[in-house]
Amino acid sequence: MSKNSKLVYSTDQGRIKEDKSTTPAADTGDGIVRLHRETKGRKGKGVTLINGLGLAGDELKKLAKQLKQQCGVGGAIKDGVIEIQTDDREKLKALLEKQGFTVKLAGG
Repeated sequence: MSKNSKLVYSTDQGRIKEDKSTTPAADTGDGIVRLHRETKGRKGKGVTLINGLGLAGDELKKLAKQLKQQCGVGGAIKDGVIEIQTDDREKLKALLEKQGFTVKLAGG
């Protein structure tokens, strides 16, 4: 077995369930929130990815919900990254700076 593989089934125990009680640590990075625009794999529809927030769990969900409501769009949280279904990065930048984050526009 390689180091990156994860056991999902054992003949002794059957299916192995993940331990969801442990919350992954928030990725603080360098303290700068980056807004990336991405269309790859989305049939040309643009989304904005928000990285480096340094938040985890409920705080991240709360911020994502607030940003989606203020922009009037949908979105999701995947692997600690907020995806907002809009190309309006300037509006997102203003909203995040208002909350005290240091924000940079990155990528396309």
